[in-house]
Amino acid sequence: MEPWIILAVAAAAFQTLRFMLQKHLSTGTLSSGGATLARFAYSLPFISALTLGYIAWTGADLPQLTGTFWAYALTGGLAQILATWCVVALFAQRNFAVGITFKKTEVIQTVLVGLLVLGDRVSLPAFGAIVLGLVGVLVLSDSAAMAGGWTRRLWNRAAGLGLASGAFFAISAVGYRGATLEVASDDPLLRAGVALAVVTVAQTLALGLWLRWREPGQLAALWQARRTAVWMGVTGMAGSLCWFTAFTQQNAAYVFAVGQIEVIFSLAASVLVFRETISRREGIGIGLLTASILGLILLN
Repeated sequence: MEPWIILAVAAAAFQTLRFMLQKHLSTGTLSSGGATLARFAYSLPFISALTLGYIAWTGADLPQLTGTFWAYALTGGLAQILATWCVVALFAQRNFAVGITFKKTEVIQTVLVGLLVLGDRVSLPAFGAIVLGLVGVLVLSDSAAMAGGWTRRLWNRAAGLGLASGAFFAISAVGYRGATLEVASDDPLLRAGVALAVVTVAQTLALGLWLRWREPGQLAALWQARRTAVWMGVTGMAGSLCWFTAFTQQNAAYVFAVGQIEVIFSLAASVLVFRETISRREGIGIGLLTASILGLILLN
């Protein structure tokens, strides 16, 4: 099995743990913005220490960062903030497993963004597997909506937040892949670590200033929630490092597609941890997404 597939699966596992913690913090402890900042602020010390430690251990020089790198990194960072904010807000609309599944529209949207921005292409069979995953998302959208026509079923708040988060995650993934490819090094871990550290610093500063202006009480609440939030930082750092390293080796659409195994992990968390129930239709939708994941793994 290729390394990027293992990295994508590991990233999905860490991301599921992070979203479990993020859901807990966003349901009473922190606002959507505060829970989003927690993901970045509590990752920053771990990411910085790991990257600097790796550079010192390997004796590598700190790579020069080009203007193109900064454009990719900052665009990806902003898009990830908006995407994460949408996901946190989505938790209030649907249960945990379905909330995560809605955001998986990121995969098919990443195909388009990657093609337009980086010229990354996917094979026809792989695209078919990705479309199968989209069908699963549409089934879930139908189950989440109120009675009425197709327009009303698909254009509700939950579906809108899920689709928006998918679009922003697609932009962030392609931006991050572009940034890692701009780092002048042959070491994929160094390229990933440098790009991740830069992005996380920018995200923490930008969102911290925004909350100080718009929701000043959230900064104090974020500190008070540190005993839980620090674990969000650890899992967020581990997941992001796996994603970034995978992006140095493979098309972002393929990486995200394999990462849909997160749906299986989130389903287990939904039932076992949050004691939520999954309807028959939701089970069918998740099953279609699972088939899509397996197809993509077999095709690579």
